[in-house]
Amino acid sequence: MTDQEFNKELADLMTDEAQGGKKGKKKKGARKKMSRKHKMIIGVAVLSVALVVVLKASHGSNQAGIPLTTAQLSKGDIEEVLSISGPVDGTDSADVVSRLHAEILEITVKEGDIVEAGQVLARLDPTDVQKEVDIARNTYELAAANLNEAQTKAELGYAKAQQDLSSAQLDYDRKSVLFEAGDISRAEMEAAENILSDAKRQMESYTVEDGQVIADRSYELQVRNAEFELEQKSERLKETEVTSPISGTVVRVNSRVGRFADTIDDYKPLFEIYNLEKLEMKINVSEYSIGKVKLGQTVEISADILEGETVEGVITAISPTGEEKGGGSTERVIPTTIQINSSDTKLIAGITARAKIVLNEAKDVWVVPISSLLVREQGTYLATVENGVVNMIAVETGVEGDVSIEIKGEGLSENVQYIISPDPSLVDGIPVNVSPSGVASSSNAVLP
Repeated sequence: MTDQEFNKELADLMTDEAQGGKKGKKKKGARKKMSRKHKMIIGVAVLSVALVVVLKASHGSNQAGIPLTTAQLSKGDIEEVLSISGPVDGTDSADVVSRLHAEILEITVKEGDIVEAGQVLARLDPTDVQKEVDIARNTYELAAANLNEAQTKAELGYAKAQQDLSSAQLDYDRKSVLFEAGDISRAEMEAAENILSDAKRQMESYTVEDGQVIADRSYELQVRNAEFELEQKSERLKETEVTSPISGTVVRVNSRVGRFADTIDDYKPLFEIYNLEKLEMKINVSEYSIGKVKLGQTVEISADILEGETVEGVITAISPTGEEKGGGSTERVIPTTIQINSSDTKLIAGITARAKIVLNEAKDVWVVPISSLLVREQGTYLATVENGVVNMIAVETGVEGDVSIEIKGEGLSENVQYIISPDPSLVDGIPVNVSPSGVASSSNAVLP
């Protein structure tokens, strides 16, 4: 189609549309017959034709089109980085609580104090617990006395039973000889047998271990129960001195003298102890990134308190299960622990820090801005300028940074000039003018 034919077709379309409008004013019925879809098709066609006319006019008058900035392809290093914020805490911590309903008489530490494991933090009123210990001790001593009495009784009874058995056995043996000689009656013989049997049953009623008779087992059981109860009460008495289970720093004191140890507001512990010599950071990694996070990976940690400095950490734990991210999201996150290597740092527990994890990296590779790539059904392309025309180079992507990305493909070299932000309509063969400043201007755009 020549320019004259093209312009005539455009004019006819514009005229038909204008006439249709006039007819609509005279004959409303005729205007209603034109469907909404029909009008939309005409509108799109008119706009498309108008766009092509503008582009052709631009080319015909040698005026510059849409500015296209170009850059020379170069190699560099690139990193794929995951940045996540999370709280900083001590590597070891303990919540100190008390199960005793006893009044706090003394608190021996304050927040910020450094304590050792086993150090007394508070003292409770021991009166009620001491009474329980005294009762338990009396019960134990009574049970022990009963056992001793039963043991003595068993030993005496067993000794007598042995004597009775020995006498019965001698009498039975003597009367057996007399009965065989006909000197005693059968009744006397049977009486001797019965006495011997009773003596044997009496012996069997005693419990003997390693040749030593012992009292009935029930007495020993009573002693054990009483002993256990005494031990429990004694332990509770020890708990009237509240001690620290770990060495560390007292970061919270949540009670005061005069209150009961087991009555704390909002279920808070009496004391919170943190080992601040070694700090760690807790982060939640998205399920989409956790596959690239490994134990032992180095982490760069920053925080406002560091005033521009960074400290090094290492990933020491990755939870085997994920949990809900929250906020109505279906995404899952995986709790991950980062241990901060240096103890000589400005970081403190309770603040929020930022962790930078390098998930992937590549060195000395072709790197371009992500915005310079055109993604189409056929693949990914880099729009370059060669001999004054656009040349599309098919590429594969590699490591992706925040704004840049690694590319691979044939035809890539340091002589390649690529368009930084190409228009999606660009295709192979479009002539462009490249100014010395590195700005290319389209001289003929072709719609794909």
